[in-house]
Formats: sequence, C-alpha cells, structure tokens
Amino acid sequence: MKVSSITAPANLHLEKRKSAAVLTAVKKYKLLYLMILPGLLYFIVFKYMPMGGLVIAFQDYQPFLGITGSDWVGFKHFIRLFTEPTFMMLLRNTLILFAMNIVLFFPLPIIVALMLNELRNRHLKNWIQTIVYIPHFMSWVIIVSITYVFLTVDGGVINELIASLGGKKISFLTSPEWLRTIYIGQIIWKELGWSTIIYLAAITVVDPQLYEAAEMDGAARLRKTWHVTLPAIRPVIITLLILKIGSTLDLGFEHMYLLLNSLNREVAEIFDTYIYTAGLKNGQLSFSTTVGLFKGVVGLILVMASNRLAKKMGEDGVY
Repeated sequence: MKVSSITAPANLHLEKRKSAAVLTAVKKYKLLYLMILPGLLYFIVFKYMPMGGLVIAFQDYQPFLGITGSDWVGFKHFIRLFTEPTFMMLLRNTLILFAMNIVLFFPLPIIVALMLNELRNRHLKNWIQTIVYIPHFMSWVIIVSITYVFLTVDGGVINELIASLGGKKISFLTSPEWLRTIYIGQIIWKELGWSTIIYLAAITVVDPQLYEAAEMDGAARLRKTWHVTLPAIRPVIITLLILKIGSTLDLGFEHMYLLLNSLNREVAEIFDTYIYTAGLKNGQLSFSTTVGLFKGVVGLILVMASNRLAKKMGEDGVY
C-alpha cells in the first residue's frame, strides 16, 4: 500500500479538526468578531477594493471609456514622472520636510509625556494636557488662518510688533525661507499634545516596583526616567517611528496646499500637492494615480526595511 493512501485520510481528518476548532472559536467569541466586523468592512470597502483602480496608472484612462475600454500604455506615466525636472524638486522638498518632522517633532511628544508623568499636581497636569490637546481638534484651515492673522504683512500681529520696534516687516507667508519653519511649527502646535497620549498610556503600564527598586538603589527622578521609563516605552517608540518612516512621502495634502502660493512653490510643492495640481486639476487621472502608486510602494518598502532593521536590533517591530 502506498504511503500517500495512508496519510490522505489522516490529513483530511486533521483539516476537519482544524475547521471545527475555528468554528468553535468563532461561536465562543462571536460578540468580539461582531465588534470587529464594522472596521473590517471599512478596510475592505475603502482600502482594499479601491486598489483595483490602480491599474489606470498603466493606462491612458478616459472616464467615459472606463477601465476596460481605456488604452494600455504600460510604464509611460512612470517614465514621465521620473524624467520630469519637477521630480527632483518634489523629492527634495518632501524629504527635507520629512527629515525636519522626524528631528524636530517626533521626539517632542516623548519629552512632553515624560515631563507630564513627573508632575505631582494632578490639577496642573490636567490643565496642561487640556491646553495642549485643544489644537488637535481644529482643522488645518483654522490653524493656517490663525497663522495668517499673526504673520500677514497687512496688519499681522507679529509684523505690527516688528514695525512698532522700528524693524522692517517680513513676508513670512510668501517667503521660501520661512515656509518650512512655519510648516513644522504648525505641526508641533497642532499635534504635539495629541501625540503624547500614546506615550502617556504606555507609561501608565510600567510596573511601579521598578521605580521602587531604582529608588532603593539611590536613583533620582532623572535616572528613574532614563533607566526605567524610557526602556519600558521603547517598543512603543520604535513602532511609531517605523510607521512614521512609512509615511515619508505622505506629508498630507490639505496642510501644505493652504500654505502653497506662487512665491514659495519652489520649496512648498510636494508629491501630495503635485497630485492635485498636475493630476486631478488638469484631468490627468492616470498620471495622478501613478504618483500615488509610487508613494505607496515607497512607503511599503520603507516600513518593511525599517521593521526588519528593528528586528535585527532586537526590537519587536510592527509585525
């Protein structure tokens, strides 16, 4: 008798047992799976199903012809993207802003969370948290509008103060030299408080006995923060850093578009705004899809590479 004829019933029995175990687990935790269902449907409908439309990046897509009727052009739009003079400008502007975001913004929520954790006055702590959280709930339109009120040449608070002191008014909003500073400043103002929530939540689960042991060894507050708190929240920091790296080319459209004008375009134009101005605004749907696909592929590669590097360094990573 052949070995395959003996193992076949055994494998079939094993598969039936696995299916029965899965079905039992689903029945046992049906309420939990029911809670997951809306989120799962959201990702299927709005994240995975639209991926089928990425095929138009390889077509000269015409809406009235549809995907099946539009001409196939292969890598024509990719060649155009990489050979246009604006590509290097877009890449440079995007990478510079991302680097500033990582260096100037990413560490700040960690520092603020550590400082808030050391506050013993609960009312003061809650007051500070409330103040720094509020800007997150404002739209970028409001944030940029408030900035305009402060920095505009015509009656802006800052420029009026400079003029009253005998100085010359500065065109903050149209000057390429100030664009990146304003951009990062607005991100810090809007997202600093909200970003601290995750780190504060991670700090709350640190075992108090570790602090007690460090205190018995003579560690002061700073040493306890450095040797206990930071190592405890390091996995969270690594995970958020990996996800941040994955959004290298995805800085957001709305924020930069509100700051963009003809005088600062050379430093303000990024891939997100380029998709709108050169793609959607001019009806070049295939080309705008190409730029978006390029951004997505680069983000995926960066997440996988940074996650692999984190694992080699002994960290858990994202997956």
